Formats: sequence, C-alpha cells, structure tokens
Amino acid sequence: MSRSNNMIMNRRNITATICLSALLIITACATKKEVSENKKGTEPVQSVTQGLRFVQKVSDNAVYSKNIVSKIDFSVNTGGKNISVGGSIHMRKDDVIRIQLTPMGLIEVGRIELTPEYVLIMDRIHKEYIQASYKDVEFLNKNGLNFYSLQAMFWNQLFIPGEQRVSETALEQYKTGNAAGNMIPITLQQGNMTYVWNASEQTALILNAIVSYSSKQHGVSKLDWKYEDFKALGSKKFPYNHLFTLSTEASGKKKTINVGIKMNKITTDSNWEARTTVSAKYKKVTVEDVINKIMNL
Repeated sequence: MSRSNNMIMNRRNITATICLSALLIITACATKKEVSENKKGTEPVQSVTQGLRFVQKVSDNAVYSKNIVSKIDFSVNTGGKNISVGGSIHMRKDDVIRIQLTPMGLIEVGRIELTPEYVLIMDRIHKEYIQASYKDVEFLNKNGLNFYSLQAMFWNQLFIPGEQRVSETALEQYKTGNAAGNMIPITLQQGNMTYVWNASEQTALILNAIVSYSSKQHGVSKLDWKYEDFKALGSKKFPYNHLFTLSTEASGKKKTINVGIKMNKITTDSNWEARTTVSAKYKKVTVEDVINKIMNL
C-alpha cells in the first residue's frame, strides 16, 4: 500500500476512534467492576463535620480560570487499535468543551464539541457530522446527566447530576469514607448511578473520579477517570494528564476503550470562537450510522 493510502487509512481510523470516544463519553457506559475494592474506604467517617470540611476543601480547589486552552497529545486504545495523534483542547467554563484532532499538526480530521445545548461530532474525512441534544440520549436524560456533569469531569471538579454547579448547601449530599492509602473517597448515590471521587488526604485534589451504572437490563457500567501531573494554574492546580477508561457490556459484547489527553502548555486565552459552524457540504448522520461504520473497520 502506498504512503498516501496509508495516511488516508490512518486518518479514517483516527476519525472512527474519536467518534467512538465521543459516543462513549456522552453515554458514560462501562464494564462491571466494584466501585471500591477496599471496604474500609467506603465506611462513613466518624465525624460528619470533619467529612463536610474535607468536601469543602475539595470543592474550593476548583480553578478560577474562565478559559483553558492547550495543545494535546490524544491517544486511544480499543484493544485492537492503538492510535496517538496531536490536537488541541479549548474549554470555556459553562459554555463549551472542544477537542480537535490534527495529525502532524496539518489537517484536522475529527472534532468533538460539547455545549450546554448539544453534542457535535464532526468527521472531516467523510464530511459527516452528528448533532444531538442531551435530551435525545435516553441514558443521559433519564439519569440527569448533562453538559455540566461532563464539564466537571474535564475540569477536575465535583458535580451533582442535573445541576449547573454545586452550592454550599448541596455539599451535604456527599458522603466521605475513611482514608484508603492516601485518598479519601467522596460518594454520591442517585438511583442506579453511583459517583465516587477519590481525593488526596493531604491536598484535597481529586485524583480519580468513577461513575458507575447498574441495571438488571443493561448490566453494570463504569467510567474511570484518572488525573495526573498537577501544575499551577493561577492560584490553583490543574491536572495536565487525563486518563479515562470506558467500557460497556450493554450491547451484549464487552467493549473497552482507554483514552488519554495530555496537555502540553495550558493558557487562559479567550480569543477564540466558542461555536463551530457546520458547512452545508457536510451530511448529517445518526449515531447508528457512525457505530455501524466503526464496527465495519
């Protein structure tokens, strides 16, 4: 196969995997695992006041910056494929999260744009796109998950499903456990959903966030998001390295994907457009169309 054909195939594979990543992100599905293997870590702390104070410290660690912009190294491992590609991330608080993939820094092949109103996934190679509201995704709508829930994961913060932000009084909804190693678990239970944030006992920084879903019909699912390489961003600290694992048995067949987003140098630049305008040359397709294309690779 010629070098040009290889490049085309690589771009197609990259586009397919970014679409798969986006679909898994917005549905937050995963495989069956226990939320915590350390039973001691899930026991309630003796002092409710002490636990609430720790949750407050974790909440207070949220960065103040309105914008976060960086070049990124983006990697996807689906078991059968392992792809690494350059790109960029643009995040504006309460407004947008955008990931763009540009192999070798030359041509953009894929884009994910999350806003409070919709999810946009663009396939630059095939000139196709998906645009849907969170209400159109039954799983998200049913469980109160929306843009602000996803934003909190990217911004390394606590969240309460269905709410735009966590108020002072809402902090009382979280439960803390005894320290397991150097981390204290903070949990929130809502229906079939369990949320766990493991925060450093010393710094109160969130090092790991886990979203689990359990149902008799769809099995147990899990999103496991790890945060590493914290660096100063203003007076706070922000993780430059995000590693998350998403897997699902909901389709009857186990599927796991590992995604890595490594930020190179974060700026707080605000001089960029918050919305993507889709060209009339692009064809709007359904989620099912993209899934079928991915499965046929």
